[in-house]
Amino acid sequence: MEKHSYEVENLNLWYGSSQALHEVKMDIPSNQVTAIIGPSGCGKSTFLKALNRMVEMVPGVKVAGNIKYNGDDILSSKYHPEELRTKVGMVFQHPNPFPKSIYDNVAFGARVKGIRKKAVLDEMVEKSLKRAAIWDEVKDRLNKNAMGLSGGQQQRICIARAIANEPDVVLMDEPTSALDPISTLRVEELIQQLKEHYTIVVVTHNMQQASRISDRTAFFLNGEIIEYDNTDQIFSNPRDRRTEDYISGRFG
Repeated sequence: MEKHSYEVENLNLWYGSSQALHEVKMDIPSNQVTAIIGPSGCGKSTFLKALNRMVEMVPGVKVAGNIKYNGDDILSSKYHPEELRTKVGMVFQHPNPFPKSIYDNVAFGARVKGIRKKAVLDEMVEKSLKRAAIWDEVKDRLNKNAMGLSGGQQQRICIARAIANEPDVVLMDEPTSALDPISTLRVEELIQQLKEHYTIVVVTHNMQQASRISDRTAFFLNGEIIEYDNTDQIFSNPRDRRTEDYISGRFG
């Protein structure tokens, strides 16, 4: 039986009086890549940020419905968002390394948790950078400022920082949109490798990217899920005309 990291039912979300998500229902399988596609303003990023409750940081947000993470209701008042965010990492559209050394970027979360032992930090930093496929490029300059790296390298440092806390899930909001084609390919290859260890949810405007890297794809339109299926099915034989129109470039 397929294991799901998330089970979302009847999720509705409002920014003030404007409804951004309508009755969203989807199960997100563990250790797979789920892509979320759709035109600008369709609710993709809002949905992604609901999965780790970052969306609640926006004033005036109201959420209704159910989001279960590993069986637990994360919208319950008893569930602490801080606990959730240690298990659900986030990578943003533009690389956002801290203005610190490469080492300090990756070790940041562990130090916040109170880990100070150098041997433990060293091992964690090396393991995370290797998983983020950038260890060989930076191992001899770990004390250099991460801001001096290329955009693609910075993004992989941010991925290393996100996975250093050993999350179960990594959410990625258009992680390659600010990168050149070669760096984009490196990150796409990395995403495929990471699903061995993590559940990956990727928001992307790039439909070719979604078809290349994901196992399942959800098409959002006007805050609703129009279609959600195996990626091959979505791109080769979509069931809904609106999905076909979008992926064929008729709108969006």
